[in-house]
Amino acid sequence: MLNLSQRLILGCVLLAGLTLGLVVATHSALAAAGQASLAYLFVLAASLVEAGTIYFVLRPIHKVARDARKIAGGNLDHRVEWSSREDFGVIASEINRIAVRLRELRDSDAGRRQMEFQLSDAVLQSIFEPIIVTDAKGHILKVNQAASELMGAAANDRMALASTPGGDKILSAIRDAVAMQKAVATEDEASMLPMRIGNQERSYRLRTTPMRDSEGRLLGTVTTLEDVTSLQDTDRFKTQFISVASRKLRDPLLQLRRGLYALGQGFAGELRPLQVELIAAASQESEKLDVLMADLIEVAELDTGKREFKLERIRPHQALGEARDRFCDESSQKRIRVEIAAYADLSFVEADRLAIRSILDNLLSNALRYTPAGGEILLAAEEIKTFVQFTVRDTGRGIEAERLSTIFDRFNAFSDSGTGMGLALVRRLVESLGGQIAAESRLGIGTTFRFTLPVAVTSQLHHPVEVG
Repeated sequence: MLNLSQRLILGCVLLAGLTLGLVVATHSALAAAGQASLAYLFVLAASLVEAGTIYFVLRPIHKVARDARKIAGGNLDHRVEWSSREDFGVIASEINRIAVRLRELRDSDAGRRQMEFQLSDAVLQSIFEPIIVTDAKGHILKVNQAASELMGAAANDRMALASTPGGDKILSAIRDAVAMQKAVATEDEASMLPMRIGNQERSYRLRTTPMRDSEGRLLGTVTTLEDVTSLQDTDRFKTQFISVASRKLRDPLLQLRRGLYALGQGFAGELRPLQVELIAAASQESEKLDVLMADLIEVAELDTGKREFKLERIRPHQALGEARDRFCDESSQKRIRVEIAAYADLSFVEADRLAIRSILDNLLSNALRYTPAGGEILLAAEEIKTFVQFTVRDTGRGIEAERLSTIFDRFNAFSDSGTGMGLALVRRLVESLGGQIAAESRLGIGTTFRFTLPVAVTSQLHHPVEVG
């Protein structure tokens, strides 16, 4: 298929051929008449007319095409210069209108993007908490004013940030968020980031969240540092208050329990059946209060660092067997079967004997409380790399999904009759011993608690070598 220029050239060539044929015929006639010079002039004039026709027809087309290519190439300020009003003038005018419209659209889109960028930057800078934005490879793209004031020039430099206090935790959280494609946060007090501003040391809770586009592709991460210094101070004050109050209340409670015991034993005279029932109920409630206060004191000691652990080598199977024996009477009364699944020669764990007893007692007590008659509780242990994983599984009613994430919080009201401190204490003890704890549950099926403790390091015995 021929384009417009090729068609015009072909038409002019055909016209030239017809003209040439006419000239030859005319030349023959004129030559016969003795006027050959006039025939040559006629041929020359015809050739000039043909060349002029080709030039003046094709030149405007090439000019318009050249200008259109410049505009299509992105030069929207270029215009097609054409002053006449014929068809080519109309074409030139319409091309210029298209260029103006395209430039307006481009400028408006660029302006909108610029406004969006300025707005997002203003929002970022106005946030009080320090924020660090990185790309998908962990390279720092943007920090707000609060982050610059907190970390100085190191906030914009990964190498410098790694050498600042807490900077390694920030970079580690960013790497984890990129690798795991999910948010990474530091929640416990041990993982808080200490930062010094002037003469004051502040504590920050770190949270790194991945950013994704509309198709789910990773764009980068946003790291937020939340100042929790005041919260820690308040929590520390509450811990001290609870510790002091619990200790002050233990003596009056002890006297109350002694009095109830004496009455129940008949030391103050014979009691009527209703009095015996009331004293028994009061004794049970005072025992729960004593357990609560003991848990409060132990948690307070863990929070303040006053709890000292006496680490020793403990056999997992032995620890599970002793826990089952302590609850043998209660499990028999409720007709609940308690089974142990652990090899007797499992590696020793390095733990505090009182701490591991408290952990297992709390978990087993909860399991017995929520397992119906005829149910089963499994106590298991298995070695996983450098840890021993303990499992307490029951066939009770289970825990609601919305409550599962808060069962290790203080006063979580996990049990209707419990203290609400047992699982919080269990978590603190496990973490203080270098392990981790988790729970999973399904309503109507049961609950499983798993916690780990580090395997005890085997000491090498050096035997003397006889010489000779």
